[in-house]
Amino acid sequence: MKIDINCDLGEGMKTDADVMPYISSCNIACGGHAGDKASMQATINLALKHHVKIGAHPSYPDRKNFGRETMDIPHSQLSASILEQLQMFDKILKQQNAPLHHIKPHGALYNQAAKDTKTAQLLVDLIKENYPDTILFAPFGSKIGQLAKENNLQVWNEVFADRNYTDDLTLVSRKAPHAIIKGTAKVLSHLERMINDEKVKTLSGKQFPIIADTVCVHGDHPEALALTKAIYQAVKMP
Repeated sequence: MKIDINCDLGEGMKTDADVMPYISSCNIACGGHAGDKASMQATINLALKHHVKIGAHPSYPDRKNFGRETMDIPHSQLSASILEQLQMFDKILKQQNAPLHHIKPHGALYNQAAKDTKTAQLLVDLIKENYPDTILFAPFGSKIGQLAKENNLQVWNEVFADRNYTDDLTLVSRKAPHAIIKGTAKVLSHLERMINDEKVKTLSGKQFPIIADTVCVHGDHPEALALTKAIYQAVKMP
């Protein structure tokens, strides 16, 4: 199997340098939920060193909750915050002569844009106006992915190697039992089915069509890092 491997970095964890050799794309926090200019610069340098594609990882402006809670704020305020995050990140990229490869919303913003048309449209409009040549990482079958394609933006369908899916192709909530797939063999089997067969087996046991262009991994604890290495060894990255 062959697929792009991406990871959320620059979020204050101490494992960025450990995970970077085993991925092909990274999503760097832009200050909304985590990160500052120094962390962005350091993570960009690390990505350049390992020839890893660089993406922006904007969020709800919510450092208190690490961007994991949906915020009820005016869309004009949300749009302004996301644009500010992206512009700051893009400025640092230009200072380091690094290209912006993709944009991937973080946490609750990612989940909300997947199902809520207004949030999805806000992000698509913002990207189309300011970064029309930048790839969007989005879940397969999501509102934001659909709208982005309708607006002629390039979309990479993202899947999760170690997460169970519901029948509507959303991720099982982390708060629910069986949200996480445990065991390297089970994770690799789950991923291989999505890549090679273009199908996902949901928690109910049913199988549904899915397309996987990039897989998200996590390297913020030893077990996750070991799993990332196993995925890296199992797939051929573009």
